[in-house]
Amino acid sequence: MEKLFQIIEEPISIEKTVGLVSRRDAGAINTFIGTVREFTKGKRTLYLEYQAYQSMAEAKLAEIGNEIIDQWPDSKVAITHRVGRLDIEDIAVVIAISTPHRADSYEASRYAIERTKEIVPIWKKEHWEDGEEWIGNQTETKSFVSGKPEEGDMC
Repeated sequence: MEKLFQIIEEPISIEKTVGLVSRRDAGAINTFIGTVREFTKGKRTLYLEYQAYQSMAEAKLAEIGNEIIDQWPDSKVAITHRVGRLDIEDIAVVIAISTPHRADSYEASRYAIERTKEIVPIWKKEHWEDGEEWIGNQTETKSFVSGKPEEGDMC
């Protein structure tokens, strides 16, 4: 049986992630696909590099899944996040949520990506034309000359 919450190094299969939540009683499957964009805050991105503490990241993704089920009891959730080097337009994350009704699916999907950015130990290094920077979580951004991000600096 495929894991519902995973950190992987290979390209993400949207169909595979959606297949994990597909079911006969679902009236909606909402799929959020996060991709690498070329420009961020006026800077041209060349590529991104994601790193994760895999076992903890997968546990936190499962925690988010449980939170969603608590708030939207008839939902089923799968989240796949990619790590390593990602080029422009590559898929970084796929969140699939099935529910009996579409409104719940939309709300749960939005909740899932916001919580992922908030609590999952995944770090993103942006590589630009004029430099690079480790990007922290929503409330904090730190620059690093070299090395890896410190514990607590998530994306």
